[in-house]
Amino acid sequence: MLTSLHIENYALIRESDIHFAGGFVAITGETGAGKSILLGALTLLLGGRADCAVLADKNRKCVVEAVFDIRELALAPQLADSDIDINEDGLLILRREILPTGRSRAFANDSPVPLRFLADMASRLVDIHSQNQNTQLADALFRLGLLDSLSDATISARYREAYEHYSTLKHELERLTAEEAESRREQDYLLFQYDELAEAHLVTDEQSALEQEQQLLEHAESIREGLYEAAALLDGDENQSVLVRLRDAKNALMHIASFLPVADALLQRLNSSLIELDDINSELQHQSSQVSYDPARQQEVDERLALLYRLEKKHGVDDEEALIALRDDLDRRLQGIATQGERIQALMEEVDKAYTTMQSEAATLTEARQQAAATLSEGILPTLHALGMPEARFRVAITPAASYTPEGHDNASFLFTANRGGEMSDMARVASGGEMSRLMLAVKSMVNSRRLIPTVIFDEIDTGVSGDISVSVADTMCHMAATMQVVAITHLPQIAARANQHLKVYKEVEDDSTVSRLRELCTDERVTEIAVMLSSDPPTPAALQTARELMKL
Repeated sequence: MLTSLHIENYALIRESDIHFAGGFVAITGETGAGKSILLGALTLLLGGRADCAVLADKNRKCVVEAVFDIRELALAPQLADSDIDINEDGLLILRREILPTGRSRAFANDSPVPLRFLADMASRLVDIHSQNQNTQLADALFRLGLLDSLSDATISARYREAYEHYSTLKHELERLTAEEAESRREQDYLLFQYDELAEAHLVTDEQSALEQEQQLLEHAESIREGLYEAAALLDGDENQSVLVRLRDAKNALMHIASFLPVADALLQRLNSSLIELDDINSELQHQSSQVSYDPARQQEVDERLALLYRLEKKHGVDDEEALIALRDDLDRRLQGIATQGERIQALMEEVDKAYTTMQSEAATLTEARQQAAATLSEGILPTLHALGMPEARFRVAITPAASYTPEGHDNASFLFTANRGGEMSDMARVASGGEMSRLMLAVKSMVNSRRLIPTVIFDEIDTGVSGDISVSVADTMCHMAATMQVVAITHLPQIAARANQHLKVYKEVEDDSTVSRLRELCTDERVTEIAVMLSSDPPTPAALQTARELMKL
């Protein structure tokens, strides 16, 4: 249960420490005194949206801290999963801080935790019923959630898992089917492109070799003439031949080499040059004999290069390596199209299996909801009768939904009539504001007792209730408080008088600023407060006597 709440720099609350008793706790105060601020701070602590606008002093952080006694709750696994040390006193201390920069921080037993941890703990520790929640009884998803809370939680979890699995497979099938249809439309064009590239019999480095050969064929005559001329100059006409003259120079040096030592060295160098030039001459003659003009081959090379150039220009690439890569990619895409049908067929079978599983889990969920509907329909009536509606009838009707949704295949209608012989209709259309409040109180009483939520907070659930009915509402809250902590923010003296702890919210001026404060009332103060709620301030003697009677003093 909630044992204490510390609020600092939140709206009109500068700093407040509130200690809560077990059982039934009433919080009263004039309209605008700050009761909603108190509830807002607790909502912030339990994962609500952070807003630096709540900072009264914009230069200081806002702190909201609550202490919960969790000794009777099986929360050890959840705390261990989040690496939260378990307090030896069985206490869980949750803290939320809003910094002046707008950043938010959350802690559990002084360990940093993500915001989702606070929200998860909130669902296990506190049920806050705000003033606008009565209208939720008209909400289809809220009604289904109520029924699920009366059943095994794993049933709805299994259905949701099956639904999500089916939805994922279905979306994948739709994607693949659309992709296949698009691919089929492109298949002929892709096949044409692939065939064109495949028929080209592309070879790596072919283009550069062909370009070199093309140069040779285009200039064959000039090349051959140049080779012949070079060979002739080396060893041709005896009057101009370089080799003939060098041989003559060699013979001349040989005659004087024995007389002139330097001539012998020159002779050796000249001899080396003759050997190199003889080799060059042989190579020139060989190359000239290899060069020939072949018109047919030149046409073949030109046509092949023209094909390569055309393909490169068409596909926007620079060489045959890129064309080969494109051809291989087209081949893979065509192979993928060929196998898409097989993948789609296999996926269709998976979708069918997933749909069957979802149907089965939905049927199980429907059965559980029907049992919960019968339980709620019967179990809520005694509370409704005790709340001043002795002729009330209430029934939950489960009907099939038009389609499967994340919430199942059901619609839940809450049918109600407050009068004997009256026709049961959708409660949202026939219940008054006061009846709706009592209906919600009866639902909360039953559901929370089964969910074992340790603390329930009612924010003016008594709206539209007065007179003897308010006494019945107080009795119901007292009955709930026997098994859980009930905190009621109320304007009704009949309810406040039945609480075993009474807290008052009030305003006062401090340092030229209005602040909200909260304090626990002693017995005499309670009598005065309840008398004021009954009459006026100051209360009349009759009101004081009535207050004592309500408190059974």
